[in-house]
Amino acid sequence: MKYPILLPNIFNYPFTYESNLDLKIGEYVSVPFGKNKLTGVVWDKLEENEQKKFKLKKVFKKLKVKPLKKTTINFLNWFSEYNIIPKGMALKLMLLSNNAIEDNIKNNFQVFESNIKNNSIKLSEDQKKSLKEMVILNNKFRVHVLQGTTGSGKTFVYFEALKSIIKKGFQGLILLPEIGLTGQFEQKFVEYFGFNPAVWHSGISKKKKEIIWNGISNGKIQVIIGARSSLFLPFKKLGIIIVDEEHDQSFKQDEGTTYNARDMAIARASFENIPINLITSVPSVETYENIKKGKYGLSRLNQRYQNASLPNYEIINLNNSKLEKQSWLSNEIIKKVNSHLEKKDQVLFFLNRRGFSPHVLCNKCYTSFSCPNCSINLVYHKNKGNLLCHYCGYKSHLKRECSKEGNCEFIFSGPGVERISDEVKRKFPDKKIEIFSSDTMNKKDSMDKLDKIIKNETNILVGTQLISKGFHFPSLNCIVVVDIDLSSQGHDLRGAEKNLQLYHQLSGRAGRTGKPATVYFQTYNHDTKVIDDITNKNPDIFLERELEIRKKNKLPPFQRFISLILTGENEHKLETEALGFKNFIETKIEGKVLGPVNAPIFRLKRKFRVRLLIRGIKSMKVQNSIAKIIPNYKFGSGIKLSVDVDPINFN
Repeated sequence: MKYPILLPNIFNYPFTYESNLDLKIGEYVSVPFGKNKLTGVVWDKLEENEQKKFKLKKVFKKLKVKPLKKTTINFLNWFSEYNIIPKGMALKLMLLSNNAIEDNIKNNFQVFESNIKNNSIKLSEDQKKSLKEMVILNNKFRVHVLQGTTGSGKTFVYFEALKSIIKKGFQGLILLPEIGLTGQFEQKFVEYFGFNPAVWHSGISKKKKEIIWNGISNGKIQVIIGARSSLFLPFKKLGIIIVDEEHDQSFKQDEGTTYNARDMAIARASFENIPINLITSVPSVETYENIKKGKYGLSRLNQRYQNASLPNYEIINLNNSKLEKQSWLSNEIIKKVNSHLEKKDQVLFFLNRRGFSPHVLCNKCYTSFSCPNCSINLVYHKNKGNLLCHYCGYKSHLKRECSKEGNCEFIFSGPGVERISDEVKRKFPDKKIEIFSSDTMNKKDSMDKLDKIIKNETNILVGTQLISKGFHFPSLNCIVVVDIDLSSQGHDLRGAEKNLQLYHQLSGRAGRTGKPATVYFQTYNHDTKVIDDITNKNPDIFLERELEIRKKNKLPPFQRFISLILTGENEHKLETEALGFKNFIETKIEGKVLGPVNAPIFRLKRKFRVRLLIRGIKSMKVQNSIAKIIPNYKFGSGIKLSVDVDPINFN
């Protein structure tokens, strides 16, 4: 008998195989493909084009794995169509290193057994009301947004909603935007529920992933806490999805198969017909628009947990406080910080720049240190003793022969967190200081560092935006934004929205246990409107204004953007190809083609990059027309096309 078998590769259709086995849709099989043996899944439809007559290969065997559910197959088909990627690549996301993990492995799932303990946490009236709104029709698809000021106890509310689902025998998925959050969050989960969730992200060992994949497939594991990729696990009986920090742009997968995990989570919940809860302090513009249209339900928590007050805000005008040479901290801010330290407050100096300095140049020949593979500056990391490209990972030592004479004499232009940390150590030599960034907090000792911060054994933190993402530091009552002007520059479509969310999240780290707290903004800008926007207790005012601007200019969420990026090693050939490609597709797709233009980062990983942008109505017609026309265009050798539906990053 003939069977359609989808394989985890670049093809957009299943291959036809023969078998005497009685195979059902969703079952995993082992099949020959060329000289290789691959794992595939029995798909829902045979190949459409069978004009060629050739001998069919036979299925080797059926694997001892719970079949992929029909709802999951439907989701993957839709995912492929929406994101304009081959069906085989969608299946690849669902498998583990292109394999399914069979049930005959003697896995020990006891560590994940969901014996829920009785906890004594009392919810406030606001929390009880939000929980009640959350669990209405809790076994059917609906999108519900839980919006609450940082520190308002949103986590406890959705933990209670999750508990009711687990007790009914269903599985739950909690999506987090950053790997760095999973450790502290896992501890909080265990304290609340009394059992271990399975944690899933790129840092988990292969053996542990095999156990978790198999445990999710056969229903032995009930709760997953994970990053983007956990959305594609083969859940046997998924009952709820929770997307924490739904506004966070880290949910967008920018490399390889591009997709927005938040949006795809909503789609998967729809196909599974289960509830999904979006958790946020400041909703994304897209989510806010859907709340306004009545597509999403909304609950609000307006008071912080145990009535802790929100921090106060102060502006430090740097025009009135001259900075010392090679200094970024004013005398006024040093006095403020000292007064907080005397009260045993923990202090955070915030600057969203990794490393020591973002720009290194020679004082004699004025040549910058730039990446040989990418059209960007190398960042000097003093702690590692090297220059680093944050895009391709290129490393270089800080030594170079000067075109004038001898070796180059270096000037470090601008600060990163390491440079601010050096200054803080000079100003506060007797204090324990820790840098909090992705360079320091993704290491084996990061949990020890977190523990010391929580216990207030670390007096001063110097951090990037990573610190704004859901961490609970009980003693943090002073935040210094070193240079608010840096983050308010640029021409990013979502720049204002990002700033609003970042600084609301950041300020939410302070004053969580009831002590008075203050956020200080250093600025040279006389116009404090940006600061007024991001510190307003009602973010809806900003979101309403932002929606009006987007609507007027036909920007998302009112129209769909699809980015087409062409890359190649030959600059002239690439630009010629991009113009030819535009001319070919312009009259054949459901949308307006903008460009081509050179990407802001024109060269990346040794490839030049040119962008086209499709602007169209919010309809699958746009994707379908693009998917139909692209295979008919033959690109020159060395030219690669990648497609990004609903782009967030325009680099």
